[in-house]
Amino acid sequence: MEFSKDQLERYARHLVLKEIGVKGQMKLLNSKVLVIGTGGLGSPVAMYLAAAGIGTIGLVDPDVVELSNLQRQIIHSSQDLGRPKVISGKETINSLNPDVDVVTYEEWVSSENISDILKDRDYDFIIDATDNLTSKFLINDACVLLKKPFSHAGVSQLFGQTMTYVPGEGPCYRCIFLNPPPATGVQTNEEKGVLGVIPGVIGTIQATEAIKFLLGIGELLTGKLLVFDALDMEFRKVEIAARTNCIACG
Repeated sequence: MEFSKDQLERYARHLVLKEIGVKGQMKLLNSKVLVIGTGGLGSPVAMYLAAAGIGTIGLVDPDVVELSNLQRQIIHSSQDLGRPKVISGKETINSLNPDVDVVTYEEWVSSENISDILKDRDYDFIIDATDNLTSKFLINDACVLLKKPFSHAGVSQLFGQTMTYVPGEGPCYRCIFLNPPPATGVQTNEEKGVLGVIPGVIGTIQATEAIKFLLGIGELLTGKLLVFDALDMEFRKVEIAARTNCIACG
């Protein structure tokens, strides 16, 4: 495969980076990333992955665009109200970069379908951009079982966190959080609120982790939980260890 004239211009800033270059950009164009959730976190993740030239991006989400989404879900616009998020996301991605093959799954992940979705295009990296704890544990367990690397993230109010799991190289999500709390004991972001830029900050980090993994460069957030406090404008890394008795990866 050779770069077209348009691709040489589009990816020019990547091609001159020693960490990427021609071979690295070709890797990105041949890579496949699945983004589960096309909302606050999934929006910046998908857009930056598309801009970087990830060849295949899968979008998973059963919801339609609502007006309250637009305060943070930048992949959608007012013209998309009432439309499926995956369709809106696909159109935005392809208007940004027609190189990208966008695969849509207008459904939410469940124990019945998650393995089939992860295997559908043999995705190289998974992004957990969901906003509920049940899905996060499900994604973790499926990725551990199928040996898929993934990035976890969560946001609430003016805070965010993210970590990366690579099979055999560190703890998984369950090593830290063990089991989902009772559904009745957890407030949602709809109830607590979230500053619109917070998922942008954290989602951009998730996209960075995916790109670094695909290129095999730098140090990933394996064995570390990166916590962001927007009030104090502070990032801190919390060292975490794998549990030998973890029910997912132990």
